Amino acid sequence: MINQLILIGNLGKDPESFFGSEGNQITSYPLAFKSGRDKTSWIKCVCFDNNAEVAEKYLHTGARVCVVGYLQQTKWKTNDGENRSSFEMIVNKIEFIKTDGRGFGDNPADDVPI
Repeated sequence: MINQLILIGNLGKDPESFFGSEGNQITSYPLAFKSGRDKTSWIKCVCFDNNAEVAEKYLHTGARVCVVGYLQQTKWKTNDGENRSSFEMIVNKIEFIKTDGRGFGDNPADDVPI
């Protein structure tokens, strides 16, 4: 079974980071993308380790990126016993398309360790 997702979109807000129980950095951000002719959809993107560091350092609200990864579904029960689920994208690769230059030197390609 293949589970690969490639999306181009814009960050809805600045990335947020925290450290997992094993000390690894985890960074997430909402990504808006076109899912139809005039429809915008949103997905939560989650990055780990080096990708998490890159996202935290170089991405910001409005940045346009291409992300490659896979979908992961999380399931849980509410306090009322209702089943709920959501999808998030686990990001394996980030490609910068357009930013306003924040965090970059003279040549952004030289600064980004992807």
